[in-house]
Amino acid sequence: MKSQAVTVINKLGLHARAATKLVGCAAGFESEVRVVRGARSVNAKSIMGVLTLAAAIGSELVIETEGPDEEAAMEAITALISGRFGEDK
Repeated sequence: MKSQAVTVINKLGLHARAATKLVGCAAGFESEVRVVRGARSVNAKSIMGVLTLAAAIGSELVIETEGPDEEAAMEAITALISGRFGEDK
């Protein structure tokens, strides 16, 4: 299992459009992908789960991946978050 801490840096945080991109990215991998914020851990392939994290700008998340393509999943998801979900700010 891989685990990596990331910080939400886009202005609007993990809002609906960003959450949709995250779920779409996670769904492209066979591995299990989880997003952890504090004591809450959700399936990254579930839009409702991701939205319940209510992760605003500056929130620290931990991404966990486990499975045959866990490294590729981790790289893609952390790149998406560090790239501000493709948003300008």
